[in-house]
Amino acid sequence: MAKVLYIKANPKSNEESRTFRISEHFIKEYKKAHPEDEIIELDLYKENIHFLSKEEIDTIMSEDKYNLKDHPVLKYTFQFVEADKYVIATPMWNLSIPAILKAYFDYVSVTDITFKYTENGAVGLLKNKKAVVIMTTGGEYLTPPFDEWDFASKYATSMLKFFGVEDVSLIAAQRLDIIGEDVEKLVSDAMKEAEQLAKQF
Repeated sequence: MAKVLYIKANPKSNEESRTFRISEHFIKEYKKAHPEDEIIELDLYKENIHFLSKEEIDTIMSEDKYNLKDHPVLKYTFQFVEADKYVIATPMWNLSIPAILKAYFDYVSVTDITFKYTENGAVGLLKNKKAVVIMTTGGEYLTPPFDEWDFASKYATSMLKFFGVEDVSLIAAQRLDIIGEDVEKLVSDAMKEAEQLAKQF
């Protein structure tokens, strides 16, 4: 049985968010294909994820961190480590991810737990895991000429790989705010892509 951590980074409801329409469809189809797996939903806005304080930074860098599984920040780190698969649902906001998702990555970026430093630099510690990033964008930023402006999918996928998660997929519905686009079709196409990936994820 695999443990799936479903991370949601949008203050909107499932019905309001175009991102969540796609990710919720993915989760529904995943459950059909993998009924024995455990899915843990982590809504970052409901969790009230915040920016790290100096005291929290000092704690997660301390020698005691391995014994603090109930700590307000480190509990998310250990939860992240214990998962086998990750589903991250996020919109692109102003060319990047929502700040709350960046704050969450700061929570789980803990030396010697999710990565470590060696003589050759940083090495991820989370091996043999997989992830999918589900993202929506108002414009088209994943293909030239504006792909250099994409700091959302690049950051999210890079962080996962930094942790050692090499098998990372991306499902993106783009151009959702472009005048004249058939938004429902774009979202529907992404949902179909999500449905196919969910079966083999």
